[in-house]
Amino acid sequence: MSRVFARSLSRKKIMSNDGKLVGTLKNIRVDFDSGQVQAMIVHPDQTFVTEGYTMEDDKLLVIPFESVKDIKDYIVVDRYLARK
Repeated sequence: MSRVFARSLSRKKIMSNDGKLVGTLKNIRVDFDSGQVQAMIVHPDQTFVTEGYTMEDDKLLVIPFESVKDIKDYIVVDRYLARK
């Protein structure tokens, strides 16, 4: 995957690899010791079923960054890896 500036990800839409709109990126979680992005914090779309996904404050999705498959117009995530 190519390098991307965090500011270019602000409010980017997140889609699953099967074409469903997951939501909108709110923030990212980074391990400052290693510099690795650990997770994305996402405002889920109203149509997205969040059952089985990790939630924060009962309103935000936490999606592991390892589930990201591509970043272009949308951030594409593997729906099954996102459920960890």
